[in-house]
Amino acid sequence: MNTPQVSLVDVASYLPGDPVPTDYFTQFSRSERMAKNVMFRSPTGRHHIGRDETAVDMAEQAFAVLRERHGADLAAEIDIIITHTQLPDNPVLGAGPELARRLGAKPSQVLDVHNSGCAAFVQMMAMARMMMATSDAKTALIVAAQNCAGPVFTQPDIRKLAQAPVPGDGCGIGLLRKDDSGPILDIETRTYPEFAGDMDFTTNGPRKYWEPGEGQGCVSFSESKITKVFARGNRLVPEVALAVCARIGVKSKDIDTFITNQPNRLFLRNWHDALELPAERHPDTFDQCGNLFAAGIPVTLDAENRAGRLGNGSVVLLSAFAHAGDFAGAAAIRWGAAR
Repeated sequence: MNTPQVSLVDVASYLPGDPVPTDYFTQFSRSERMAKNVMFRSPTGRHHIGRDETAVDMAEQAFAVLRERHGADLAAEIDIIITHTQLPDNPVLGAGPELARRLGAKPSQVLDVHNSGCAAFVQMMAMARMMMATSDAKTALIVAAQNCAGPVFTQPDIRKLAQAPVPGDGCGIGLLRKDDSGPILDIETRTYPEFAGDMDFTTNGPRKYWEPGEGQGCVSFSESKITKVFARGNRLVPEVALAVCARIGVKSKDIDTFITNQPNRLFLRNWHDALELPAERHPDTFDQCGNLFAAGIPVTLDAENRAGRLGNGSVVLLSAFAHAGDFAGAAAIRWGAAR
């Protein structure tokens, strides 16, 4: 039996508020050894979500762009919604049901995923493709919202840290259809549970994050763990990307556009070097947006599409790793999206 073709037909994005300059953080920063680590070299700018703005607000703004391109009835066509939110506004319900309500959609399936971090866009593509290929669903919306930069990294105790200026907030969404207009050529996902314990979330004290009391929650790395994560990231993103290239029969150096998550400049350089690609074929939005976590891939993909730099029929390769290296994924697309 032939498996139906599924396409990533379009992407859109939204960045909240005005750009936040690095000077905002330098006024609070303290001299520490970690600040010199290449993992935490600051971007030029970033965006921060406001206190009363939600992940669903951002997704709704991004969807408005797709609705303008694909028609006022687009929401009624959506059979599947899959969302990933870095900092869930409602940790019990997740973002998907509220987003469906806001859009006026009546999907048969609504899922919220959490474990795939910066590689969530690839994981959601894989999930949507599988669900569409094995059901009557014809259209899916996947949503990656990064919303912890403003709420978490500007806390009084956290904004002093070396890593505080690196993250930015934003949302990227993808529209998938069961057709061959922008076919997903292949997807590779890999889980590495042995690395799952190397990222900690701490309040810098005995308090659990949901308990009242002193201490401000933040992701924590020791310097030794940073070294390990850097080595893993250098390896994992090219590994899954090259696995996809091998299966679709395209040499990595012939990929037209390579888009990854964007933790820092050194990772970005090492990844395109590993694939033997020139820097201009590995675009990013790091200097404008910082580390966007899961939203980095769709936001950059949207930026390239709006700029007219993705030719119809070109091969676009997406790749990312999550957290301390417990998950990695890559996907190849024959681009054909509407502009």
